[in-house]
Amino acid sequence: MKVLLAKSAGFCYGVRRAVDMAAAAAERGPVYLLGHITHNDHVIRWLEGKGAVTVFSPEEVPRGTSVLIRAHGEPDRVYEQLALRECTVLDATCPNVARIHDIVRQAEAAGRVPVVIGEADHPEIVGIVGCTQTGIVAGGWSDLEEIFRKRPDLLEKPLTFVCQTTAIREAWEKTVENAKKVCTSAEFFDTICGATSKRQSEAVELASQCDGMIVIGDPKSSNTRRLAQLCQASCPLVAQAESGAQLIPEQFQHVKTLGITAGASTPEWIIKEVYNKMSDEIMEIEQSFAEMLEESFKTLNNGDKVTGTVVAITPTEVQVELGIKYPGYIPLAELTDDPNAKVEDLVKVGDEIEAEVTLVSDRDCMVKLSKKRLDARKNWEVIENAVESKEVLEGYITEENKGGLVASVKGIRVFIPASQSGKPRGADLGDMVKSQVKLRITEVNRARRRVVGSIRAVQAEERATKAAQVWESIEVGKHYTGTVKSLTSYGAFVDIGGVDGMVHISELSWSRIKNPAEVVSVGDSVDVYVISFDPEKKKISLGMKDHSQEPWTVFTTKYAVGDVANVRIVKLMTFGAFAEIVPGVDGLIHISQIADHRIEKPGDVLAEGQNVDAKIIAIDNENKKVSLSIRALLEEAPVQDEADDSEVEAEDEAPVEE
Repeated sequence: MKVLLAKSAGFCYGVRRAVDMAAAAAERGPVYLLGHITHNDHVIRWLEGKGAVTVFSPEEVPRGTSVLIRAHGEPDRVYEQLALRECTVLDATCPNVARIHDIVRQAEAAGRVPVVIGEADHPEIVGIVGCTQTGIVAGGWSDLEEIFRKRPDLLEKPLTFVCQTTAIREAWEKTVENAKKVCTSAEFFDTICGATSKRQSEAVELASQCDGMIVIGDPKSSNTRRLAQLCQASCPLVAQAESGAQLIPEQFQHVKTLGITAGASTPEWIIKEVYNKMSDEIMEIEQSFAEMLEESFKTLNNGDKVTGTVVAITPTEVQVELGIKYPGYIPLAELTDDPNAKVEDLVKVGDEIEAEVTLVSDRDCMVKLSKKRLDARKNWEVIENAVESKEVLEGYITEENKGGLVASVKGIRVFIPASQSGKPRGADLGDMVKSQVKLRITEVNRARRRVVGSIRAVQAEERATKAAQVWESIEVGKHYTGTVKSLTSYGAFVDIGGVDGMVHISELSWSRIKNPAEVVSVGDSVDVYVISFDPEKKKISLGMKDHSQEPWTVFTTKYAVGDVANVRIVKLMTFGAFAEIVPGVDGLIHISQIADHRIEKPGDVLAEGQNVDAKIIAIDNENKKVSLSIRALLEEAPVQDEADDSEVEAEDEAPVEE
């Protein structure tokens, strides 16, 4: 008989972590386990032998003692009760389960109704629902349909769906598919544990290769029951047993290939027992399994390179199955240098990942890992080669210091002097922190771990390349979208893509302006066109005025002789005043047309910037000149007043009827 063992058989990292925490706590002193720490009597008896005591309610825990929360988690009220009893809580809640607690709490706080798909009486589900006031539990889509039939109002409410970590994926996906069709506002969180999915998929694959399967685990374990259900769909003979003593070898006498898998609550020694009992080649299996156990309990050291499988992802870390007794954790800060990165965009559950060990904690039963450090070790060679190859690299600015900036390039610290930042001398560099930049490595001293880079060098090359492209295609009348680089008293310099052109003040606006700052500011994006250019002198003259709004055409379209316009006095002369009628068109108010009496100079009546009403008395289309008069309006007013006075006198003379 050929015996095959599923790679992911046995304790999941959440159960292993809880058991290890309980064993370590029992060795330090009395510890109370709130509920069965796992669905396996052998493990429970082993822990009790170390001094752990299993209780089933907070009231059974003596005041002031240590109590361990199992991997399934507990409702919020349990933590409150333990706090009142002044207990020290050792929280071994599986991180995957803790994430579900956070999801349902946040959903309810946002006015949503949590919907939990799973076994209502399972400890994990009890703990999840215990974190809400309005949570609903359904075993699957058929149960949910019945709930919606009784409470149709739920279909109109915002719902948040989560599922038991050990749920069968096919059942969860069916629920999601159907719920999307009837729920008006629903969100779905796939909270099936990555280790569970991996264990189930491996079991299905193994079952399809075998003509007999053994699923090891306590019948009370939902994880074990689901494994058996999945295997039965692919294998004709499936037996479920808690230990080797419950198996009958004769049952498998005609089996040529036997597969063995185990639930997440099954310890290694029980798997070994079944292995020994069912194999025809016991010695070979003993050796093979001994190697597996040795690998499972191997010791890691800081700096070791490890390869694992991503089994869970949270907003702050990645959990990695390393094939040893402790799970690995990669904090987000040790995953990437990108401060804006989201974990779920970088890795997916099931991905294989390499990392470096930074901490092995027997006390916390975990291994802390860093992908960033491992990448940095690999990338030193890339950094050194970049000096000679002049390769342009990307990095993230992590901080500003006295001399310039610090960037992280492929996990390596690179110093960028202020003069090489690409900004003007004395400019504020703080706004570059947390930004992504392109740079060239100019100096590397690996022994001193010193790397110097330049952003300016890359910008200069990019600018030169763009400038060459501009000069190759430039022509009079061509439009560009440019950026205002600087202002002078006579105009504005605009970057049109590696080349600066000058917009004279007269070309900035149809209106009269005294300073370019009245129209544009440094940094503005503007549309300009080429008036002229000189490739030899590298000079370009640009314009900004919109010729579709030619001032004289606008004026003649809007006004005619005899019309009254509200004008702005723009310049006072000895012979009169110039007034802007529309932007780009001025009219002359001769000194004789300013008032209805003699004045010495226009300034006696008018001031620059003043707005007044004036009558258009002449238009010279050939020379584009306009004559205006304020006096004409003043002389018209008294005539109207006399007419009004006559009407008043007539009214006074009219007889009054009593």
